[in-house]
Amino acid sequence: MIESLREALSLSPNNVPLRLLLADHLLKASLLDEAETEFRTVLTHDTHNKTAKRGLSKIYFEQKKYSTAIVILEELAEQENDVDLWILLSKASLRNEEPAKAIEYYKRALSLNPAYKDEELDAHLKQGSNSNPSSMNATIESIEDEMREFERPSINFEDVGGMERVKEEINIKIIQPLQHPDLYKAYGKKTGGGILLYGPPGCGKTHLARATAGQIKASFISIGIHDVLNMWLGNSERRLHELFETARRQTPCLLFFDEIDALGASRTDMRQSSAKMLINQFLMELDGVDYSNDGILVLGATNAPWHLDAAFRRPGRFDRIIFVQPPDMGSRESILKITLKDKPTKEIDYKAIAKETPDFSGADLKGLIDVVIEDKLRDSFKSGIPQPITTKDILKAVKQVKPSTKEWFNSARNYALYANESGLYDDILDYMKIKK
Repeated sequence: MIESLREALSLSPNNVPLRLLLADHLLKASLLDEAETEFRTVLTHDTHNKTAKRGLSKIYFEQKKYSTAIVILEELAEQENDVDLWILLSKASLRNEEPAKAIEYYKRALSLNPAYKDEELDAHLKQGSNSNPSSMNATIESIEDEMREFERPSINFEDVGGMERVKEEINIKIIQPLQHPDLYKAYGKKTGGGILLYGPPGCGKTHLARATAGQIKASFISIGIHDVLNMWLGNSERRLHELFETARRQTPCLLFFDEIDALGASRTDMRQSSAKMLINQFLMELDGVDYSNDGILVLGATNAPWHLDAAFRRPGRFDRIIFVQPPDMGSRESILKITLKDKPTKEIDYKAIAKETPDFSGADLKGLIDVVIEDKLRDSFKSGIPQPITTKDILKAVKQVKPSTKEWFNSARNYALYANESGLYDDILDYMKIKK
């Protein structure tokens, strides 16, 4: 069939339907490179051909070029709202280490067909095979709950650009105790404990927490305010206790509390007794009074440590408080290299770009690359061929993107200067080169 189609196409080279049919047969025969050539040729004649784009997305998925497949699939799925496209997009996101997006796209597929089931996604998103939800909402809740409970990150410190000082602190406090438990027991120290990370938003606190869990091959439970707070009296405390119990059942386990100041705000500023009760429960869980916390690792992240109740900083709770500053020049180079990995590039001068992006957070740098990719996509859609990203493209985009950390430092400076009796915020003053 393939040879017959090729012969027919040689007589009618501009026949788009015929070329699409050939490309489809090549794809089914797993001749991916040849199929890619045919789909690309179609796009040179018809830049908006959805069939060719769909074919290319399948090829990139099979070639494990997940980030490229995602770019194409996101556009197609929004336009066509097709179950198969959302499912493929969910799988690509899952394999690209983006579980939250994978769940979101799986939701979209289920909203179109509530009875739809995909064995691979269900297995990876930990939806129990024996659970039989009566509605689509129950299905989604089951996926989200199990995903939060059983995530095991595959990334590690090698996937975190820079932050060597912070990694070393975590290594001493968390990783070494797990790797040498007998030595720590000899000194009467338990494995586990807590570290509080603070700093401007977008500087990699969440990414670092997930990489820490991957580094020690531990279970990872990411907890936001919505996972705990509940309008009914006592339910918030119960939820918090159940999260710690889940961690205790699958040690070693890393519990990560994002925006921890929302759960542990200073009790002196509170009027409601229910909020104070939640903080008391939190402190009791950290202390492990009634239960053993051996092997439980707690990382908290906040952009506003000055709002956190002082009791959390007591030794045995969050006894290491680490300032996560914006990446330095070398770290910015590392982040750019990781961000541009597996993307079409040409002769990138990472040092020159890092030099032009002072005060940029990791999120700012990723946003910068997103701006560049959007511009390159516009060019690529015209030609049908991905255009490589160059140093010139990125330096041009730098003029459009402003660092988001400056506003945070304006606020932090006041606390560091006028509410710093214990020297907790000295690192902020050192970073800003302000003499105490």
